[in-house]
Amino acid sequence: MPAARYTLAEKAPEEKKFIKWVDFNVPYEALAATLEIDIQSHTTEGATPVSWVDLLAYLGAQYGGEFSRFKKSDLTKLTERLKQEQTEVDALGANLKTYAYFKEAYGAVLDGFVGTHSIEVPDETAPGGKKLVERYGLKAFSPIARGYSYSHYDDFGASRSYGYKRKHLGHDMMGGVGTPIIAIESGIVECVGWNQYGGWRIGIRSFDRKRYYYYAHLRKDHPYNDMYEGKIVTAGDVIGYLGMTGYSAKENVNNINTPHLHYGLQLIFDEETQKDGTNQIWINLYGITKLLEKNRSAVYRDEESKEYERRYAMFEASTME
Repeated sequence: MPAARYTLAEKAPEEKKFIKWVDFNVPYEALAATLEIDIQSHTTEGATPVSWVDLLAYLGAQYGGEFSRFKKSDLTKLTERLKQEQTEVDALGANLKTYAYFKEAYGAVLDGFVGTHSIEVPDETAPGGKKLVERYGLKAFSPIARGYSYSHYDDFGASRSYGYKRKHLGHDMMGGVGTPIIAIESGIVECVGWNQYGGWRIGIRSFDRKRYYYYAHLRKDHPYNDMYEGKIVTAGDVIGYLGMTGYSAKENVNNINTPHLHYGLQLIFDEETQKDGTNQIWINLYGITKLLEKNRSAVYRDEESKEYERRYAMFEASTME
């Protein structure tokens, strides 16, 4: 009888586990209310710090991700329960099946927006008319400089047809040509140059590499303020100028009907499969855009360089290392 043959089955490679989709439909009202609680808890002596991401994650799990159900009274009940039970949101969230998912997903969106930072503020008695103060709060900025008007509406998912039919995966802010465009969050410039669809554009990656900010349709002939790949930018810096370039295979062409900034926020949980290709995650920025109206960067025109620069510098740990 021939000897029995045994073969070892090849071990299947372990599947990488990461978030593959995020539907970020958190409205401005929920963002503003949770942000206020976060800031107050971090700046009030004796208070227990509470993260707005944790609060939103708890509500997201409670609503099944449907923030159309949001009521401020639900948030009030949650914060009162935290005080009464002297517990943390994570402890309460442990009883909700999807809390961990929403905490990671919403954290990927918002983790770079709030924290301790130092920023210059006006002070007539100080040298140069400004002084440096340390504060805790919103450190992400509106993409449109202070003093410049714009209009916008919730256009995420609207149809686009140039080149091929597709959904609009960003947020358009209509304004005047030459309006200074501001870095929303600190990070590293990942791409600069011409794109057939976006015209002159800039891509900036957050330091934790979870967020990729895309700014498109910048001004013809002079789209940028000293931008190059690998440059470190600080939230609030002037990075370029609003325009109407794009929708053209030929470089430096105005082919957009209305001057506007298109900006998008891509989430990246897995570099290999989500940065490029068909598995990209882009989120609705309407609520975030309204929130960032609270923090707009003041700018001035440098008469020597003819560029616009931020008026008040900001410093945070991530940009000082």
